[in-house]
Amino acid sequence: MSVKSTNVTGPGIKPDAKFGSLLAAKFINCIMSDGKKATAEIIFYSALDIIKKKLPEEEPLKVFETAVSNVKPMVEVKSRRVGGANYQVPVQVKPNRQQSLAIRWILEAARKKSGHSMKERLAGEFIDAFKREGAAMTVRENTHRMAEANKAFAHFAW
Repeated sequence: MSVKSTNVTGPGIKPDAKFGSLLAAKFINCIMSDGKKATAEIIFYSALDIIKKKLPEEEPLKVFETAVSNVKPMVEVKSRRVGGANYQVPVQVKPNRQQSLAIRWILEAARKKSGHSMKERLAGEFIDAFKREGAAMTVRENTHRMAEANKAFAHFAW
């Protein structure tokens, strides 16, 4: 007897302590390195505090959630080998992979920036993604562009 779970964050992840959000808990876990969860939580919550100061009319958690949903890709390309040739075949992205890619791209973009602390870079990336701009959105647009350019090979998807 198996029950299909609609939990996109994965099994065993508990909601974060401050907001009760599974997405925030997942994001904190992705920030974490070397098992230092307390440090990751400090970075995440400080970034939300910075968002509150920069965008006082917006709820910081809503800015974060909207930023992640804006960065989620709808399609991506996968390599398929057909008759000795490799084709970049556009395929739809499953919801859990959409979320994982969005989180990964936001964190990569924040880590690549220089000059400020991680909490400031992360807050900046959240605000940029909320406004549909920034490095993470660029990666999403490039992914969509690749899928659009290769839609002639969509019939190879199976």
